Amino acid sequence: MLKIKIILLATAGLFLFSCNTKSKEEKTTQIKTEEHQHSDNEAIHLNDGEKWKVDDNMMEHIRNMENDIVAFTNKSDKNYTQLASKLKANLDLLTSNCTMKGQAHDELHKWLVPYIDLVDSLEKENTDEQFKAIQHSFETFNQYFK
Repeated sequence: MLKIKIILLATAGLFLFSCNTKSKEEKTTQIKTEEHQHSDNEAIHLNDGEKWKVDDNMMEHIRNMENDIVAFTNKSDKNYTQLASKLKANLDLLTSNCTMKGQAHDELHKWLVPYIDLVDSLEKENTDEQFKAIQHSFETFNQYFK
């Protein structure tokens, strides 16, 4: 459980600090030296009953990942490592192009941090169970964001 929390904190820190304009090396150093805490039970909340608006430049990378998931579902060759690599590439683009601020940004974090962990797990474990968890994560995303 402690290992999961450490991974979650590191991932959250990575996303949080990638949303600024510092160089990649500065971001990596900052992630290693600063801590960002997320509660395990943080629930995503709607924006007064409405979905949160994700900036277009960020939504492009999220939809690319979702499209990769949908396309993978129909493939007979289930190369999870290749899929995880594609998802990670879009995650890198997403975090490096972060332009959101405020509550919408905070709510997106509540979805994104566990999603990053799922992609990491898919890369390591290469199981259908991990893939299904990622599919479910996009169901959650579409419930709270537009």
